[in-house]
Amino acid sequence: IMNAFGMIQIGLILTCTTIICSHQCNHLLLQQRKVIENSLRLLDKMGKNFPQQCLREKMSFRFPKQVLQPRQKETVRVAIEEILQHIFYIFSKNLTLAAWDGTALDQFQNGLYQQIEQLEACVIKKQTHYCWSKEVSRLKLKKYFQKIDCFLKDKQHNLCSWEISRAEMRRCLQLIDKVTRKL
Repeated sequence: IMNAFGMIQIGLILTCTTIICSHQCNHLLLQQRKVIENSLRLLDKMGKNFPQQCLREKMSFRFPKQVLQPRQKETVRVAIEEILQHIFYIFSKNLTLAAWDGTALDQFQNGLYQQIEQLEACVIKKQTHYCWSKEVSRLKLKKYFQKIDCFLKDKQHNLCSWEISRAEMRRCLQLIDKVTRKL
């Protein structure tokens, strides 16, 4: 008797968890907009205004906007997850010369990490539906973020390279925000 009752409880817990998870995924885009707005606010809070001495070092990285244009929500979610992972990676190394507000930086990184975790939980990992477009997008994103990474390394992660990268990440997040508002 106890075993059957225990199994029923486990079944109810699993059912409720599934319902909660699917409910969270349905509201993911709305939640994502809030996270992106918060991330943009934290990016601004991390540093001061763009330093004048860095203006002459400006760099054009050319974000591959087409990766955020597919018609399927699922493909866009995958692209956004990928972008956030790259941003998290860039903002988690060699930050000693950045001279940013540490608390805002920590909150920014934590927000990105939580959003990546939620996206991973919701994104269906079925390769068959959008395998080709996903791989092409993934390669374009990888190339784009490698440019930023190489730029930071070339400049030895100096203050200006970080400020230019921060401005670029701001543009990325603004593009994601724009796309999620349309979906």
